[in-house]
Amino acid sequence: MATAEDVKKLAALARISIGEAELEKFTKEFDSILAYVGQLEKLDLPKVGAEKPALRNVMRADGEPHESGKYTEKLAAQFPERDGDYLAVKQIISHD
Repeated sequence: MATAEDVKKLAALARISIGEAELEKFTKEFDSILAYVGQLEKLDLPKVGAEKPALRNVMRADGEPHESGKYTEKLAAQFPERDGDYLAVKQIISHD
């Protein structure tokens, strides 16, 4: 038979709060709830999907999707300032 402490522990695990009136009610119903859930163990269910699916790689194969540096000048031309091979951007972090 379940005790009030068992119900309190279960409520704490479920992260719910229950009042004293509910505590008495749940303590009385606790055993019948467990018996009802226990009926699931008696079911004879088929083993559907017991086999693991075959593993497959969903990533693309490594390789060069385009030649190196193909878009570098197009991207660099869009920067407002340039200092040789360096691209200048607005400072967003201060060192105060």
